[in-house]
Amino acid sequence: MLGLMQDWPLLIHRVIDHAASQFGPREVVSRSIEGPIHRTDYARVRERSLRVAQRLARDGVVNGDRVATLAWNTWRHLESWYGITGIGAIYHTVNPRLFPEQIVWIMNHAEDRVVMTDLTFVPLLEALADRLPKVERYIVFTDGAHMPATKLRNAVAYEDWLAEADGDFRWTSFDEKTAAGLCYTSGTTGNPKGVLYSHRSNVLHSMSLSNADAFGLSSRASILPVVPLFHANSWSLAFSCPMYGAKMVMPGMRLDGASLFELMEAEKVTMAAGVPTVWLMLLQYMQKEGKRLSTVERMLIGGSACPRAMIEAFERDYGIDVVHAWGMTEMSPVGSCGAVKAQLADVAGDALIDLKAKQGFAFFGVEMKITDDAGKSLPWDGKTFGRLKVAGFAVTKGYYGVDNAGLLDDEGFFDTGDVATIDANGYMQITDRSKDVIKSGGEWISSIDLENLAVGHPDVAEAAVIGVAHPRWDERPLLVVVPKEGRVIQRDDVLKFMEGKIAKWWMPDDVQAVAEIPHTATGKINKLKLRETFSSYKLPTA
Repeated sequence: MLGLMQDWPLLIHRVIDHAASQFGPREVVSRSIEGPIHRTDYARVRERSLRVAQRLARDGVVNGDRVATLAWNTWRHLESWYGITGIGAIYHTVNPRLFPEQIVWIMNHAEDRVVMTDLTFVPLLEALADRLPKVERYIVFTDGAHMPATKLRNAVAYEDWLAEADGDFRWTSFDEKTAAGLCYTSGTTGNPKGVLYSHRSNVLHSMSLSNADAFGLSSRASILPVVPLFHANSWSLAFSCPMYGAKMVMPGMRLDGASLFELMEAEKVTMAAGVPTVWLMLLQYMQKEGKRLSTVERMLIGGSACPRAMIEAFERDYGIDVVHAWGMTEMSPVGSCGAVKAQLADVAGDALIDLKAKQGFAFFGVEMKITDDAGKSLPWDGKTFGRLKVAGFAVTKGYYGVDNAGLLDDEGFFDTGDVATIDANGYMQITDRSKDVIKSGGEWISSIDLENLAVGHPDVAEAAVIGVAHPRWDERPLLVVVPKEGRVIQRDDVLKFMEGKIAKWWMPDDVQAVAEIPHTATGKINKLKLRETFSSYKLPTA
């Protein structure tokens, strides 16, 4: 027997419809690429999204077509997503920080028909356009007055293009399992792999992630998504903020500490979301200038492991509740958040910071397990390392356009490529990527734990740990550090600082200071590049 409830498909345009109906005047504020602060609201975002949909349809874009967006977080980028998905087309977010060859590969693999882009990236696309034969039109997110002279195919200023539609248009109807977004992950070997989100997965993920123990969104919140829209749905904030009527504050291209502080203060931001490298710049700015954020209550930090010292600084020095989150493109992308469960409500002091340094527990819709290399489940004791595997309604079951045989295990779980522990309370902690874990004498050493510890040293701005070949132990850890401005790193001083805080056999065999640590296009430490740099390095203990 089936239930007698209405068949109400979970389509993305219902989100912006709801936002316009219930929270129409709620602001969407952007630092525009042209410079000035721009203000709109959810009612106008919906109206312009309908015009985007109407105009795309007039250009012949149909259900299933891919429309690439190469842009920063602004109101134009936001409304383009709702317009694209409103006709059943697919937004394909392109990360501008990828190498040009990777951008060409993913746009050709996705077979993008249209590209919507910011002024910033017009020169980049002009250099690549001859290698993008499938692209029929380039739409530049600006007005006629700021439109540059360009040879891009059928290029047009967004505002001029949009002015040709009157908004007298109805969203297209289709199945909720229809593809909505395409995001390529660069966290794999070989060519990037495309993760294809559905309307259903995006809506359910946004709803589940917004609970009080995760993002805790409401119409009273003012949210700054520093995490870009091209980083896997901007952690779903592009959907969950309108869904719950939260004010959106879009930072555009200015992501330095001073610019973010100014915007957060001016717009009375209550919660912000971004990767550790961004918040490190903000923290250093506040420490240097002696400033405090007056309205920020919560800081969402994810994308890579957040150093314990950063969590401690925000919590203890600035009174900001840090929520450590974890996920990946293949998970839409968030899979866990580090709120404090009821049974741990009395945890305080260093123990609380230790708890928040973990990546948290899975919210509804995500299941986790850790296994050995043979696939056998391992205990949740907070000590046993294992391969982290996940399943859920917003977890990928296959990559776009490739052979996916064997991607999921026999129980339907996806191997994240991370090595983790899960404790008795369900809190998961990443100890490494499986390819980065250091295997010394048959035992595993967590490079992430060593990095987070080293960053707590007063002279260290950033740290990375890699395994270096050793004739007796197979691999031993090498600590690579970037000194803070005006500081000099002393090897023995750093190692002495780490003594007693880790097992003796985990202690790095050497410390090397560098001016800069390489990062990937998503802001994570590029261990592959670091290993190449130190490929001929010999440990003093070897």
